[in-house]
Amino acid sequence: MAVQENVSWFARSSRDGLARMNGSGFIGIRLGALFGPAVFGVTAAGVALPDVAADLEARPGAVVWVLTAHALALGIGTALFGRLSDAWGVRRTLLLGSAVLAAGALACLVAPSLGALVAARALLAAGSGALSAVALSLAATAEPERRPAVLAWFGSAMAVFSAGATLAGGLVTQALSWRLTLALPALALVAMPFCLPLARRAGSRGRVDVVGAGLLAAAVSAFLVLVQAANLGLTWPVAAPAGVVAALAGAALVRRGRTTPDGFVPRDLPADRVFRRAALIGVGVYGGLFATMWAAPQLLAGVHGWSVLTIGAWLLPGALVGVVLARVAGTRAWLLPAVAAVFAGSLVTAGIAGVLGDGRAVAAVVLVVAASLGFPAFSLAQVVITARMSASFPVERRGGAMGLLNLTFFVGGGIGLGVAGALSRGLGLPGTLVVIAAFPLVAALAGVAGREGPAVPAGPARVRTARRSSAPR
Repeated sequence: MAVQENVSWFARSSRDGLARMNGSGFIGIRLGALFGPAVFGVTAAGVALPDVAADLEARPGAVVWVLTAHALALGIGTALFGRLSDAWGVRRTLLLGSAVLAAGALACLVAPSLGALVAARALLAAGSGALSAVALSLAATAEPERRPAVLAWFGSAMAVFSAGATLAGGLVTQALSWRLTLALPALALVAMPFCLPLARRAGSRGRVDVVGAGLLAAAVSAFLVLVQAANLGLTWPVAAPAGVVAALAGAALVRRGRTTPDGFVPRDLPADRVFRRAALIGVGVYGGLFATMWAAPQLLAGVHGWSVLTIGAWLLPGALVGVVLARVAGTRAWLLPAVAAVFAGSLVTAGIAGVLGDGRAVAAVVLVVAASLGFPAFSLAQVVITARMSASFPVERRGGAMGLLNLTFFVGGGIGLGVAGALSRGLGLPGTLVVIAAFPLVAALAGVAGREGPAVPAGPARVRTARRSSAPR
């Protein structure tokens, strides 16, 4: 009798455990843990650059390629693997991306030179982009009645990762090694086994436009190198060819889109109003966040004498704000443009306080507040934009559309970094903060223009074309 009771108790506990694992909140957290470590590739890695330069005997300008290569490959990887998830299925894409990510992380740990390290970081970022694309695809294809909770917890997890990146980078670099810091995006592999059961959607087995993918990669890569020319220390005779490649590849991509409607960049996608508005919001948020996280730590360390660990600890409250706002974003469509507007205003205030130089303690606090507001803006953008895209694109196209959309986000982040680096030479860091406030301001204006009811549909999503709904797959 006792044995039967124990067996029954174990069966009930197992069923209850599986039910909890399949709950909307836990699904959102798992997907957030799959995407979240990708942000460590830029913010946390930036902390380790001085140690990288010292150990590899490289000049500081050259070491910036460690970040640039990662940003390039992350955006392109997200777009490529997002498209592959539609064609091959989510499970195969997740497994392939995990293998690429693991190989890139291992290469980062053993790279003997800066050139090898840059190549390893590109491989790492491509795998990280694959897992990010899968996470977005699974979140976007959640059942309509569960999607609000999935996205809320997904956004909350993203806020925690983005706010904790600086502290994590500082701790790992100081206590262990800069090599481990550069490989932190591989933490997504811990979440992969927990997300694999969700990856059930089969692919369409359609053809992937390899030529279109290559043209897009060439255009984006050349464009970002051109934008980052000042940070990379490139002279115009060296940077000019990048501009030529970007123009030629971009023109060829546009032409291919007209002749190949179902190409890598579908002909109707750039013309879609929801996609264009979402891209504008994402570029504004990512551009502002990346630029702020490049400038703010330099000001806090150089002017106010803060250590990396102190800076990271003071940025953590931003994660709490992001968690709370992501949880309530579903019924408050005004939150994203409001937070983006406050983010922009706080950057202007922090810049003015830095220029005036009065009340250094006050200026530091204002700067921390400005930097911290970037995290809730980031998490809200992911929640709101994913919900809008889910309601506007059929399931079989969502992975590719979300991948291309996030490519534009990372391009926006690269533009923010390039603008901040170029302006800081003439305006100084405080003046640069005032100018980069334009990024979140653009996001706020686009968010106001795009408000159409709840940010996350409370029930079955209304779509423009007939489609089927499915669980996270």
